[in-house]
Amino acid sequence: MDQGMGSESVPASGSDDKSRVLNVKPLRCLVPIFPSNPGGMSSISSPQASPFVCVPPSGPFPPGVSPVFPFLIPTEQQNPQTPFAAPLNQARPSYGVDNSNSIPSPVPITSYRTPTAQANGSAGSSKRNSKGSSQRKTRSGNMTTAHDVDIDAVAIDFLTSFDLTRFDPAKLSDGDKESVRYLTMVYNLLRRRITQVEDSEEATPGVTRRPDLKAGSILMNKKGVRTNMTKRVGAVPGIEVGDVFFFRVEMCLMGLHAPIMGGIDYMSFKISLDEEPVAVSIVSSGSYEDNDEDGEVLIYSGQGGVLRRDGIVMDQKLEKGNLALEKSLHRGNEVRVIRGVRDEASPTRTAKVYLYDGLYKIVESWVERDKSGCNVFKYKLVRGAGQPEAYTLWKSIQQWKNDTTSRVGVILPDLTSGAERLPVSLVNDVDHEKGPAHFTYFPTLKYPKPVDSPQPSSFSCTCREGCHSSDLNCACVQKNGGVLPYTTLGVLLSFKTLIYECGPSCLCPPTCRNRVSQAGLRVRLEVFRTKDKGWGLRSWDPIRSGAFICEYAGEVIDSSITEESGNQDNYIFDAARTCEPVELMPGNADDSQKLPFPLLISAKEGGNVARFMNHSCSPNVYWQPVLREESNLHIAFFAINHIPPMTELMYDYGIVQSGKPEPRKKKCLCGSLKCRGYFY
Repeated sequence: MDQGMGSESVPASGSDDKSRVLNVKPLRCLVPIFPSNPGGMSSISSPQASPFVCVPPSGPFPPGVSPVFPFLIPTEQQNPQTPFAAPLNQARPSYGVDNSNSIPSPVPITSYRTPTAQANGSAGSSKRNSKGSSQRKTRSGNMTTAHDVDIDAVAIDFLTSFDLTRFDPAKLSDGDKESVRYLTMVYNLLRRRITQVEDSEEATPGVTRRPDLKAGSILMNKKGVRTNMTKRVGAVPGIEVGDVFFFRVEMCLMGLHAPIMGGIDYMSFKISLDEEPVAVSIVSSGSYEDNDEDGEVLIYSGQGGVLRRDGIVMDQKLEKGNLALEKSLHRGNEVRVIRGVRDEASPTRTAKVYLYDGLYKIVESWVERDKSGCNVFKYKLVRGAGQPEAYTLWKSIQQWKNDTTSRVGVILPDLTSGAERLPVSLVNDVDHEKGPAHFTYFPTLKYPKPVDSPQPSSFSCTCREGCHSSDLNCACVQKNGGVLPYTTLGVLLSFKTLIYECGPSCLCPPTCRNRVSQAGLRVRLEVFRTKDKGWGLRSWDPIRSGAFICEYAGEVIDSSITEESGNQDNYIFDAARTCEPVELMPGNADDSQKLPFPLLISAKEGGNVARFMNHSCSPNVYWQPVLREESNLHIAFFAINHIPPMTELMYDYGIVQSGKPEPRKKKCLCGSLKCRGYFY
């Protein structure tokens, strides 16, 4: 780098001669890890772009492409201090401490963690053997006979339940909203299935479990499944501004941002006889000295540069992603911006939620010296007008949490009057309605007669420190088929006709990971006035796929009561109804498990936030029966896919079984492509 370009501050516009940056020639010898079509493109505005291919993590690697951490890890014979050769789409190397381009390791949330030694492994290699030895403990601490689990075989067998033919690479150069939604669901179910298998094994010291990477590798490299396979400049079909991702490999699967580790994604365009790179997307996740105080402007730091242990400072170079950003400045093409923001639901401060903030243009570049003394490229990006709010909305929500009255249209700061562990705001910024009809708020289900708490028996666990899947003698593990239904983060692993949670007679503590639906709300919700459906429910926080939202509270009633009243109760939940989407967990339900009795709940006179959830024929929430004792049945709601903040939460009210009196049909206003036109 030309040292004359260094600066301690942002230069005034026009004050410096930038020709030495503007006229740098492209590096033709570099080979991208996602190679472009040899035919190239004649212009950046062309609607067609070159397809890109993801190199299998375990090889073979074509000439010029090197292994990418974390898929290929040094063996014991290799020197662990020897760095890998960096391919073209390598992560931005650290010039200091860099966590911006690493995927946060899953860390157990304290509330649902069973305190066992090495519960999640120690820091180390992120690669596991696909066929792992599993030793499971009895309650007394003795080890059972080890058995091998071929995770790849289990995962591939699991995928046979899904229709993956729609992701034929020959047909999916472009995606759409439905294919993105379906693939996101498949990926997250597969990731949770792998988590479920690994959770039944004892953690291996020195090995970090990464089911997120494993699931992505199986889908992309063994099944050839992904969408939006054509790399492109501009918007990505099926992905909307404001969408959230909890794993970087998800963005690769969906075609939003190809490098799993790198912060800058780019492609080559053939201009006359030359090829030059242009940037297509960047990830700004906070560890670099990026400036994002203004939600519409981003000052982005380039890649490279390092402060070595021996004190030698290495400046950033105008190559690879930095060169692509510079070329995009001159060409004026749009760049997708993904913001990595703090995941407040995670106990670790390094965990991120990746928020797609829309299209930006680079309007200025310069070089300045950072805190470590390296010369760093800086790029000023300005957000395009007319796009939905995303990062600015995120920043507004943080202000609302600090001061609820700053939220426009607030009627009540806490609708629950302290009945929930988190407040629920009542908001109307649509009309002059002052609130829903009076009802009594209570957070859980009420039975006509209290459910007796039986004495501890063979149906109750004695796990005083909390249940764990590796304990074969745990009664609750046995009732759930040998594994616990939830991850340590409280995410539902797989759907069953019935889930068994620990009940009042179990000896495990309230923080046991098998009591997820009993811990109350975990996301900040608001009841809001919709434009055409009355009152609705949405979340200020992003909600992870499979995460618990709330249960359906109300009073358990007799079915004859609704029949006599002519079905006038609009706050009825009928567990005997069948509902979509049947594709949610295909082939994963155990039909031998039946509900102990039909459950009918009325929330007309009293209930919780669930009574405000509207119907949708394409829901983002589904319900799951949960049994806490032999006769203590509850209804819990979980997210189907990741749900961005301020997105209305809706579930399918279901279809009445044949032979039963049919309630009056109501006009459906969900607006989805699969809308039936009515609901009950």
